[in-house]
Amino acid sequence: MNRTELERYLARPEVRAALGFPPKTAVTLSPLGQGEYNVNFRFSHPTTGKNYVLRVNTGSQMHLADQIGYEYRALRLLEPTGRTPRAVYVDGSRSVLPWGVLVMEYLPGRALDYRTDLPLAAEILADTHALPVGEDCPLLAPERPLAAMLEECRAMAAVYFADEQRDQAVEKYIGALFRALEPLGAGDHFPDAPRTVVNTELNSGNFLINGPGKPNYLVDWEKPLLADPAQDLGHFLAPTTTFWKTDCILTPEEMKDFTRRYLEAAGDPGDRGGLAERLSAYLAMTCLRGVTWCAMAWVEYQRPDRPIQNAFTYEKICTYLTPDFLDRLYEGYVARNFLS
Repeated sequence: MNRTELERYLARPEVRAALGFPPKTAVTLSPLGQGEYNVNFRFSHPTTGKNYVLRVNTGSQMHLADQIGYEYRALRLLEPTGRTPRAVYVDGSRSVLPWGVLVMEYLPGRALDYRTDLPLAAEILADTHALPVGEDCPLLAPERPLAAMLEECRAMAAVYFADEQRDQAVEKYIGALFRALEPLGAGDHFPDAPRTVVNTELNSGNFLINGPGKPNYLVDWEKPLLADPAQDLGHFLAPTTTFWKTDCILTPEEMKDFTRRYLEAAGDPGDRGGLAERLSAYLAMTCLRGVTWCAMAWVEYQRPDRPIQNAFTYEKICTYLTPDFLDRLYEGYVARNFLS
């Protein structure tokens, strides 16, 4: 990905006009980090000095034709929460660049620390989940979220199962996880659960923490859905999430304390909606989702033409696909009857 090419793109008249840049101004990009399907750069407004993020999208985990447009619409929807960056420009046409591009405001903050910042994370999620959503909500809304997650896992696992280089021991563990969780994909569990905007990708690096009493944010809205808020909380607490960017796996006591703080921030300290029961089901399904995503990503990483390669990510993928880690997930989080 040529940075000079991106800087020339930002100098185009229609882009300058949308961003309020004076004519014939140059912008210099600096790397800000990348994920599996997006590369981010930071730049400043030439006259106001305000900082922005240029987000370049190379693919879609959701198999959307306009992935970057979906993220842009989600950010516009979430703007009233004050917890997300304001989106200011989008181009998903790929008519000038071979990628989708999004410009949003740059927000300060450090990554979340699971040992010290869980109360702040509870407040952030309570605020985003409290956003009123109308019938014109632009987000996908699976009719049966748990069943939709299971089907997503099946599709990702199929990529691994079809690969000639797959590890048969890993394949066996993944099969055991599916057998344990298939009851959650049958029927219509928790039909009366509330529907809110959920992020679905709550890694510690997606939180921007500035401290108690200060603005704290949640970024990276690549895969939001209109679904049960327990789906977000299950993803946030699951070991496949907490261990991804750190070496932390939360204890049951820490999980319970976080859930209590979230309910208090949401104004439901008595858990009248039965969040705790739903949360255990989504946490287990998230473990399967994390493993099958890693299995699919492992196959993709074997391709030499993959547009984004991340050594840290690949190392974590390989760790998640070890018998020790898979056994820990199965015994500690999955091999229980969550519907009893």
